[in-house]
Amino acid sequence: MPSRTVILAGATGLVGREILAGLLADPSVAAVHCLGRRMSAELHPKLTAHVVDFAALPALPLADELYLALGTTIKVAGSQAAFRAVDYDANLAVATAALAVGVRQVGLVSAMGADSNSKVFYSRVKGELEDALAKMPFEGMVFARPSLLVGDREVLGQPTRQGEVLGSALSKVVGFLIPANYKPIDASAVASALLSAVPSAKGRAVLLSGAMRR
Repeated sequence: MPSRTVILAGATGLVGREILAGLLADPSVAAVHCLGRRMSAELHPKLTAHVVDFAALPALPLADELYLALGTTIKVAGSQAAFRAVDYDANLAVATAALAVGVRQVGLVSAMGADSNSKVFYSRVKGELEDALAKMPFEGMVFARPSLLVGDREVLGQPTRQGEVLGSALSKVVGFLIPANYKPIDASAVASALLSAVPSAKGRAVLLSGAMRR
């Protein structure tokens, strides 16, 4: 019988969309609660969409697992402060609220190079979020650190990221020279790695691109 109840934040993103598809297809998952700033177009008997203000979250439904896939770019957000409000504040707010309703395992879509001591703002914020989550009393947590993501952003209504396009093209030409952790990785591979690792996670685990590649 299906027994797992899952909360997913960021289901409209490149990796979040793949996580959602995997959860809905998993016979062991009874219910999926998606948190977002706008109503999801996805319809499924297992799925309940919640339109929320991440700066003032309501009490969340009881759940077993949490997947954090909220993210943006400084270009899209418009400023470093706006970027941090999504990538750090919103993710941490969801994690805090999920912990309060019994969530035991959490999976995070982080980024290659995440380091709270980094001089690069993007990497530093990602690292600060990982550090903050690591201090929370979850039973298990999995941090996925993908390199450049490959996927169809246009279908999501997102702008194409030139760095991802160039990285993907370069990998096709000289991929054999690029270390596994630095090669572009398909968003579906990141989602699959999290979906496999999170349900039984104990302690903290970090998944690098090389380990997540199919």
